[in-house]
Amino acid sequence: MQIDWKISSFEELNTRELFEYLKLRQDVFVVEQECAYPDIDATDLKSDHILGWHELSLVACARLIPAGITYEYPSIGRIATSNKARGTGVGRLLMDESLTFMHQQYPGEKIKIGAQQRLEKFYQSYGFKTVSEMYLEDGIPHIDMLQSNSD
Repeated sequence: MQIDWKISSFEELNTRELFEYLKLRQDVFVVEQECAYPDIDATDLKSDHILGWHELSLVACARLIPAGITYEYPSIGRIATSNKARGTGVGRLLMDESLTFMHQQYPGEKIKIGAQQRLEKFYQSYGFKTVSEMYLEDGIPHIDMLQSNSD
């Protein structure tokens, strides 16, 4: 699947991109995962956002968060792929692109994520190490994970 990637600040997103981005997050986090919790928050305004397009459809997205907002380290959050793109490797491409950006923007810094526990092995394959016990976030088991740029 050919993906066109675009990384933008919140202000740089045009209205169509913003609509598709928030719709994909709503489809995944609110509808599929049945989380009746606010997905959109002030962190969106302070973050960069990566969008992956296949033809005219948004199939992947993530929020690229500077240090000091969610954690003391830079972070990647709201990582999502569309239902139709799952199983095609798009999730790996999304992480590859996200980590490349983060390592360029924040050279030498660790990256911390709050990962759904069921995806622990996926993130371990990128050098993330579990640094917390399981905790519930919006009713879903999560763990904190940390990646060192030197790993």
